[in-house]
Amino acid sequence: MINWVNNGKGLIGYRVITKEGDFIFEGEIGFRYKNNQFSIDNTLIEGPAVTLLNEEGATIYFTTNNPLKASVNVGGKTFTDKNAVKIHEIKLDGLESNKKYNYEVIYGDNSLNYSFKTAPKAGTREPFMFAYTSDSRGGNGGGERDFYGPNTYIVKKIAALAKYKEAAFVQFTGDLIGGYTNSAADIELQYSNWKKAVEPFAHYIPFIATMGNHEVVSYKFPKGRYGITMDKFPFETESSEAIFAKHFVNPTNGPVSEDNSKYDPSNTTVDFPSYSENAFYYTYDNVAMVVLNSNYWYAPSLKKSQGLIDGNLHGYIMDNQLSWLEKTMAMFEKESSIDHIFVTIHTPAFPNGGHSGDDMWYSGKNSYRPYIAGSPVEKGIIERRDDFLEIIVNKSPKTVALLTGDEHNFNVLTIDKSTTIYPEDWTKKKIEFSRPFYQINNGAAGAPYYAQEILPWSNGVDGFTTQNALVFVYVDGKNVKIEVINPVTFDVILEKDLR
Repeated sequence: MINWVNNGKGLIGYRVITKEGDFIFEGEIGFRYKNNQFSIDNTLIEGPAVTLLNEEGATIYFTTNNPLKASVNVGGKTFTDKNAVKIHEIKLDGLESNKKYNYEVIYGDNSLNYSFKTAPKAGTREPFMFAYTSDSRGGNGGGERDFYGPNTYIVKKIAALAKYKEAAFVQFTGDLIGGYTNSAADIELQYSNWKKAVEPFAHYIPFIATMGNHEVVSYKFPKGRYGITMDKFPFETESSEAIFAKHFVNPTNGPVSEDNSKYDPSNTTVDFPSYSENAFYYTYDNVAMVVLNSNYWYAPSLKKSQGLIDGNLHGYIMDNQLSWLEKTMAMFEKESSIDHIFVTIHTPAFPNGGHSGDDMWYSGKNSYRPYIAGSPVEKGIIERRDDFLEIIVNKSPKTVALLTGDEHNFNVLTIDKSTTIYPEDWTKKKIEFSRPFYQINNGAAGAPYYAQEILPWSNGVDGFTTQNALVFVYVDGKNVKIEVINPVTFDVILEKDLR
């Protein structure tokens, strides 16, 4: 089929499977054939993928099995690695805006050809569409539905549908994989499986992946199902955040860390992991996407071991990240080229099915909060939720919607000043919303589904479903609408005008 005898080379695809038939890994390796001898060839073992898309270019990233100086040819220009490396991040610039380009990746004496389209100039306000989803960790049913980390069966269908409908980009907010491991090698294998699932489509459009509570590598004492768990350290190399940044190429314009906050126990040591590539923002035409991390410095056992361990709570936005958010939202409010802001975070402000016991609600109990240096922080989870909502709703009229996941279902929740959002015994200050806003939850990318719960704000829920779903957001100047499609059946789940 590939005429490898005459060509002198070829490519073998393979899968690693347990004796019980469970999938572990899928990959490929190139080979050379000369003088009746076989040898391993230079091979792209991951990628290439398009990321950091902008008006003048993008970054193409990929991994080779051997260190080498790779290059990318595009638009009559050649961009090359500075050094021989295995992990390649090649920045392309100087291109025309809003134009489709063919690009060639050259590695050794091999090459592959793909294409991508540069972003339009800021404020062009031409119609475009992007896609949103989350929660693709392994599901039920066996086979590719649980491919050691992700549900690749659904991920591939979501990615194919996004590419087919010509989405400008796909925002994928957390729980890509099963995670919850104490092994860096384990979670890196899971990340590789997720990247392999989107790879045929990420050649052409960006898939911006961010962290959820399952992107966690932790210490666990004692071993077993229950115990004390915390983010791994040293944070620069072993933390969940550091390993995530190793595998994905995202903007680095977010907050630095929680060091130097008022709770920092030492101004001379690194006491927190980095926010680099797990909290950030990016823009496309007249839209800004602000990405937050609600599982930063996450200690999974903190909910059950308050006071026994330091760490952050699932769903809690810590002080420095919140301060950065406020400054970032104010910046976009002043930016004339930006009409619409979307804020995305893994955990809903208002859970509706599966996570009423945590997220930003904790069954209406405000006592839950992070612990730092053995002491609880000042504000509890519901108070911090209100701080967050004050910024993105009352202080940011441009914010269209909060895009969330964590709960394995799709729904749109409309919140306004008449919505009940507090427990009956609440005595603290209450937020007053200046306008209605939307929370769009789409955690329906393949993880086991969660049914709807009855909560104080349930009357505002629209379109709740446990079907697999992909949200398409259509932006046309000042107008925004969504179309939600089941990527397996192509059934339209919901259509709704947001602006």
